[in-house]
Amino acid sequence: MNCLFCKITAKEIPAKIVYEDETVLAFEDITPQAPVHILIIPKKHISTVLEIGNDDHALIGYMFQVASRIAREKKVAERGFRLVMNCNHESGQTVFHIHLHLLAGRAMHWPPG
Repeated sequence: MNCLFCKITAKEIPAKIVYEDETVLAFEDITPQAPVHILIIPKKHISTVLEIGNDDHALIGYMFQVASRIAREKKVAERGFRLVMNCNHESGQTVFHIHLHLLAGRAMHWPPG
């Protein structure tokens, strides 16, 4: 497979990992859009939100639990953080392996981009 995030999961490409278990991997974004910008990815390859299946519901919920854990560890939970998951080109998805962005450490504006 030629997926960037699958290669990071397989340790073929280095990343600044902040959390890892048998299900997910979380690492610092290489082009951060906030002082804290972590990507949480499932180790299972799922290209877009449109491919999330019935068997993936627990996995998706778990990704949000990991995001909450990281926000607490980074001491940004109480101030606030944003979670974003893009789907396809017009939304800004550039790597076609679902990933949850955790953004924090500055005031977020609305509406986004």
